[in-house]
Amino acid sequence: MTEQIEHQKAESILITRFCQEAPQSAANRLETLSVEDAIEILEQVPQEIALEVWSALSPNMSADMVELLDDSDALAILKGIDPGRSASILTIIESERSEVLMAGMEPSISREIRELMVYPIDTAGALMDTRILLFKGNMTADEALQILRARRLKRKVAELRIVDDEQRFRSIVKLDSLALADPNQTLDELSDQIVVVVDPNASREEIIEKLESYGLDELTVVDHDGRVLGAIRHSTLLDVLKEDVSIDIQTMVGVSKDERASSGSKFAVRKRLPWMQVNLLTAFAAAAVVGIFESTIAKFTALAVLLPVVAGQSGNAGAQALAVAMRGLALREVQVRDWPKMVRKETIVGLANGVAVAIVCGIAVYIWSGQPGLVLVISSSMILAMVIAGIAGVLVPVGLKKIGQDPAVASSIVLTTITDITGFFAFLGIATLFAGFLA
Repeated sequence: MTEQIEHQKAESILITRFCQEAPQSAANRLETLSVEDAIEILEQVPQEIALEVWSALSPNMSADMVELLDDSDALAILKGIDPGRSASILTIIESERSEVLMAGMEPSISREIRELMVYPIDTAGALMDTRILLFKGNMTADEALQILRARRLKRKVAELRIVDDEQRFRSIVKLDSLALADPNQTLDELSDQIVVVVDPNASREEIIEKLESYGLDELTVVDHDGRVLGAIRHSTLLDVLKEDVSIDIQTMVGVSKDERASSGSKFAVRKRLPWMQVNLLTAFAAAAVVGIFESTIAKFTALAVLLPVVAGQSGNAGAQALAVAMRGLALREVQVRDWPKMVRKETIVGLANGVAVAIVCGIAVYIWSGQPGLVLVISSSMILAMVIAGIAGVLVPVGLKKIGQDPAVASSIVLTTITDITGFFAFLGIATLFAGFLA
């Protein structure tokens, strides 16, 4: 009995020493064992040393192990390792367990991890599946096959992803090459170095382009350091596209994303009517602006003909700025705090486009009317309206984001109101000021 205890102590000392001096090698070895055996081994190691090994394990192995630990042990691990690693693990495990564990953390830690777990909608990070297996290049073909059998994967596996000790993506091994390989051949010897990857913030368009260009069934997602985060499957992307293809179109014009073509009339009325009433109020606001200048329009009837021209051009300018701003916010290319820079850009763009459009418009109006005064009015108002429209195209989504609303929800209604009112006011206001130049 004493001899057995001594043997266990010696074994524990050796394991601790190995984990302390070579945590990455220890992690590599643990990944060839069953999840239960890996947990049993790490339980023999002091926590501060074990955390070094946990940090070196692949996210999927770590997630499988965490799921078998009780809450207190799992929390000790998740709070002790890098928040990025914790986020990767919690993304993989069941959502209910993930919520329980994050609820047990300090608010500051939980908040940081949650931010790392959430990627913008329609990006690679939001569409990827994090439950993928990663392999080390020094593993043998036999060891890799043992891991595949032990995990009993429900999804079809076409290739193995090979990573280095820092989890950086290096190469792939086709499953048919693995099946025909000598059991003692390493994965490095079987690997194909040609790999295609995508950034987690890549847009859906970029994902589709890469999948189609290279004829891939799966696309690996890596962070800025080349570490594997997950994979996007062609079939999953198609399912998401079917579901989301019309949501942006609906929300931009005030239609609920919950409404479908098969939805009942009562549901459709309830969802649409509030925004229709809002749109009615905004239309009256624009009409009120025109009413202010009723006498000017009555005196110079040509203004009524040209009024839609200014409103239409400013509306298009605002819509372009809105689309760019919304995409930038959605993909996190810009933040709300960057609004001054965005406004400066759209001011310059609006001024340049306004001048170019005003020149063409002025020539057309002069040919039509022969009145230099009318050319001056419409040209100056066109420039002013397009500059204001561009600025509004930035401030509308930024403002909605700032107050915690979805920038896509009815933003076009708000923008249309602003561009109509400012366009009408600029055109008719300038016409009133320069009435003496109009025939």
